[in-house]
Amino acid sequence: MEINEILVLAMFGTFILLLFTGIPVAYVLAGVGVIFTFVAGYADEHWDAMTGLDFQTLGLIVNRVYQIMGNWILVALPMFIFMGIMLDKSGVAERLMSSMQELFGRVHGGLAITVTSIGIILAASTGIIGASVVLLAVMSLPAMQKQGYSKSLALGTIASAGTLGILIPPSIMLVIMADQLGLSVGDLFMAAVFPGLMLGLLYILYILIVGFVNPKAAPIPDDAKPVTLATVIKVLKAIIPTLALIFSVLGSIFTGLATPTEASGVGAFGATLLAIYNKKFSLKVLKDVMHGTTNTTAYIFAIFIGASLFSLVLRELGGDEVIESFLTGLPFGPYGIVAFILLIVFFLGFFLDWIEITLIILPLLAPVIGALDIAVNGYGVVDDPKMVWFVMLVAMTLQTSFLTPPVGFALFYLKGVCPPDIKLIDIYKGVVPFIMLQLFALLLLILWPEIALWLPAIAYS
Repeated sequence: MEINEILVLAMFGTFILLLFTGIPVAYVLAGVGVIFTFVAGYADEHWDAMTGLDFQTLGLIVNRVYQIMGNWILVALPMFIFMGIMLDKSGVAERLMSSMQELFGRVHGGLAITVTSIGIILAASTGIIGASVVLLAVMSLPAMQKQGYSKSLALGTIASAGTLGILIPPSIMLVIMADQLGLSVGDLFMAAVFPGLMLGLLYILYILIVGFVNPKAAPIPDDAKPVTLATVIKVLKAIIPTLALIFSVLGSIFTGLATPTEASGVGAFGATLLAIYNKKFSLKVLKDVMHGTTNTTAYIFAIFIGASLFSLVLRELGGDEVIESFLTGLPFGPYGIVAFILLIVFFLGFFLDWIEITLIILPLLAPVIGALDIAVNGYGVVDDPKMVWFVMLVAMTLQTSFLTPPVGFALFYLKGVCPPDIKLIDIYKGVVPFIMLQLFALLLLILWPEIALWLPAIAYS
């Protein structure tokens, strides 16, 4: 094994080990890059290793940071984050909960179905995972406990429904993936619609099956009322303003009336109007939303800079060639290599956040996928259909990272607002069936790429 290969493996190992120290991820990424630049320079000077890397190489990071900050696509990030946080403050979810609970009240698991349905709607309008999980837990967990729901079903439903926003557009993850791989944000948004809805419907189907097989796990409340026309009208009044916002954002992108960056501004403005409409807007709310937007955006861009430095050093050491030669040398066919990559992403999700995986791992894997002999039908109109399909597979796999221990963020968001009698092990047990459903949805997407590619193909035909 050559010195560069050793350094590449050591970089990954050092990065993973330092994550457990509690040092912020952005500092870990940048620090590992700087450390291994010194190591490579020392090896060149004292061992004649010829790594091809020295301290002057780090000067290239200035141009990379400039390109990041001047990228118009990434302007959409703070706007979509603002939209999500403002909607969280707007009272939309509370209105949906009170009305939709009446709609599904006479069904076993009706409250869990309501939570999942609201999770889908929030996913298409907020995409802020922490806010969605906490909001759903605060609104629904006491009611579920009061009705006598199975602890695992209640916790699993809340955690899984709250994470749908990372996949269903407008998703900030898809914006970053598009930027990293040079793909169209609109293509990825359209490709994610049906996979995201499919996953949400699988959750609802599972809840219905549990309610049918074990009614005690998802009981009907004693005071459940029959569904009337007034109930339906109440639901429509609660849901139409949010759907109008979703369609104004996604519809403007899908029809070509606006770029994702422009649509993100529409979304931020529309979310503010919804808060005003629901009488939840104030200067304090605006200040809190702007403060939250700044914090989240700064966190993401700090990781951007750290990941850029890490990737720069890794590539100068030949890390992309090492990974490509390893994967293409596996004794599997093209689909076996894809499955192996997804397995790696799945296990990385146990320890890494989706941002690190997207910024570091995904660009390294793209050349490997591009070289594989896989025929994916893009109907002749989708740009790079194979890569769009692969990104959807990775995005679906990263759904699991929010639910898998020990670093499943949704688990800790949920634990933070649960009563003391609910232990972390209870949440772990609750999310296992939903992780299985995520993997089943991933399998369906592998077998039928059209689930992702049909909508963008139709939109452009």
